[in-house]
Amino acid sequence: MRGRKPKPPGLSTRQLRQYDGGPPARLPACPPHVQGEARKEWFRLGRKLLEFGLVTEIDKTALAVYCQAWGRWLEAEEQLTRFGTVIKSPNGYPIQSPYLPIANKAMEQMTKILVEFGMSPSSRSRVSQAPQQTPARLQHDDLPREERDPREILRALS
Repeated sequence: MRGRKPKPPGLSTRQLRQYDGGPPARLPACPPHVQGEARKEWFRLGRKLLEFGLVTEIDKTALAVYCQAWGRWLEAEEQLTRFGTVIKSPNGYPIQSPYLPIANKAMEQMTKILVEFGMSPSSRSRVSQAPQQTPARLQHDDLPREERDPREILRALS
């Protein structure tokens, strides 16, 4: 198809889900292999996607791939900051850091998945929400203990 992809009918911008009294929305369980910064990103981004109705259990793999790429990108960027983009080879010649292609590949992967979830300016208008029958509020029990916000507990109790 040539030109811009058409917008879904009636969708000009993404909007928060509306609560209709159904069971609470839940973020898919974080896979055990997603650790460290990637795990933090799972819960940070997952909450936002859940608010807009853009993630379900079936999206677990795509979100895991994005989070793993995020973690690799952060690690590679830290090493690039530490050692630079050009290093000396064992023979003394300047060569490209091995962390540079790792960072670039992770950025490519993240960009592709961001588009799938409608998180780039150009793709935002092409994403449609699935009809939701659950509230946007993420249940506190869905988060691991270290990810829970104590302010959220207080809000739930009041």
